[in-house]
Amino acid sequence: MVISGCSGGGKSSLLAELKARGHRVVEEPGRRIIAAETAAGGTALPWIDLAAFLRRAIAMAIADHAAAAANTGWTFFDRGLIDAAAALQALTGDEVLRPLATAHRYHRRMFMAPPWPEIYVTDDDRRHGFDAAVAEYQRLNTTYPALGHDVVLLPKISTAARADFVLAALAERKGRDIANRR
Repeated sequence: MVISGCSGGGKSSLLAELKARGHRVVEEPGRRIIAAETAAGGTALPWIDLAAFLRRAIAMAIADHAAAAANTGWTFFDRGLIDAAAALQALTGDEVLRPLATAHRYHRRMFMAPPWPEIYVTDDDRRHGFDAAVAEYQRLNTTYPALGHDVVLLPKISTAARADFVLAALAERKGRDIANRR
């Protein structure tokens, strides 16, 4: 289950809450790559070599997706393959998005964090401004539905209430799926 959307929109906090409640989560590839590249003195960083960074994010997201396939129950992804592939395609024009998204499918339903200026902050790993975050959100909010995903917009509520919202939406969907099979 992918949780994507605006950078700085509360995705990581939501995933931390879901993890605290006992669910499996996969941390955002970008943050893990930045930590590894910074520690190693590497250049696959969004502010140095964005294309190399995105290619690493794609490879990491594919590995994360494959590792989660054996799990039962929900695994929540903080971003994923579609985010990185959409960004790489927008940057380079290379047609990578649809083939990758088709080969490595996530659950049809996904959750989208909208721009939330009241909580947006920059840090050592998030150096881009709010306008760039909104542009990223707009690209993803178009990309996911174009790939057949049902986008559920996350409300701007507390982290605990957002986790309740996500879990209730998934329970509701599961109930409808069971009823439709009868």
